[in-house]
Amino acid sequence: MNRYLVESTHTAEDCHHAVEQFIIHGHIINFDWGCEAGVHSSWAILEAENESQALLSVPSLLRSKAHATRLNKFTPETVQAYHE
Repeated sequence: MNRYLVESTHTAEDCHHAVEQFIIHGHIINFDWGCEAGVHSSWAILEAENESQALLSVPSLLRSKAHATRLNKFTPETVQAYHE
């Protein structure tokens, strides 16, 4: 299973609606929010088979503006292998 950083953005004007959609969708507690700092985005790191599956964590009304990035970790050995 792959790990993904899922980001969902919205405007300040749409903030209340976006949060309500996450409550209805049932994923409100899976996401961290930047709204109180003036950054109207939410983020979650989760496991999924692929990007499409990761995006299912975002309510359908907000999904078109969401992004999922597959994450990886580097070790000193993997970095060295890139240079060989």
